[in-house]
Amino acid sequence: MTSGDPGPRYKLQITAGPTYDTSTHSLVHVNTDTNLCIETEHAKYSLAISFVPKKGLTGNDLVLGNDLDRPIRDRLPPGSSYAFKFIKWWVDPGLEGDIYADKPYIYGPCLSSWNYFRVCGKEDETGNSEAEIHEAVVEEGGEGSGQAVREELQIPEDNGQRQKFFLDEQKRKDFEFEPGRIYKADFGNPYIGFSDFTIRIPGFPVPVTKYIDEKNHELRYILKNKTTGDIYFVVLFTLLMQNGAEVEPVKDESAPGEAEAEVD
Repeated sequence: MTSGDPGPRYKLQITAGPTYDTSTHSLVHVNTDTNLCIETEHAKYSLAISFVPKKGLTGNDLVLGNDLDRPIRDRLPPGSSYAFKFIKWWVDPGLEGDIYADKPYIYGPCLSSWNYFRVCGKEDETGNSEAEIHEAVVEEGGEGSGQAVREELQIPEDNGQRQKFFLDEQKRKDFEFEPGRIYKADFGNPYIGFSDFTIRIPGFPVPVTKYIDEKNHELRYILKNKTTGDIYFVVLFTLLMQNGAEVEPVKDESAPGEAEAEVD
């Protein structure tokens, strides 16, 4: 928040885990080289992000997005429906969502949403299932037998062209996330500003702090199978009031480091 803003100051706490239940989450140590590994019966991860599916699924089934457990329609600013239509038209035509539902959600196909996507070899090729995310920036492309996978499906090497390529539903259905193969991805959202808590739609900035209360102070990212409902991971961003109010702690099972980002 700006220095002249008389409103409260916040801390941003980030946790991640294999389910919606925050008791299964660990703190994410931001701005450090500490990996947080999440494993479920479906896949295992090293944020952010590499993953190895344990069961095959199509590219049309794997989605990333946000959802909530309670309605927010009475707190949405005027023009929200038009803003969502604009995002769907301008940012990602593959988005699906209903922000006025009892459990609002916005999901997008991973193959057309991820900023960068890399298809790597299988675990038995590399001898290591945990991709070393901190040692290299995730780049668009393929490595090992993963390069042949991309070439066979004629997936463009340019990340922007790949996103457009997978806006075609049939092309997403033709892609299989194979069991035992390592995939890496990088996803960023320039339309959410955590430094000033603003949703940044071009020509339509929305400050969210005035909509925050004890029930509406979390942003949840989910990687899931939209057909089966299987959850692969959940990353939770929580605004903590810095006014002395107690916040129920999340068990920290990872290495020491910064787990909260302070925002003025």
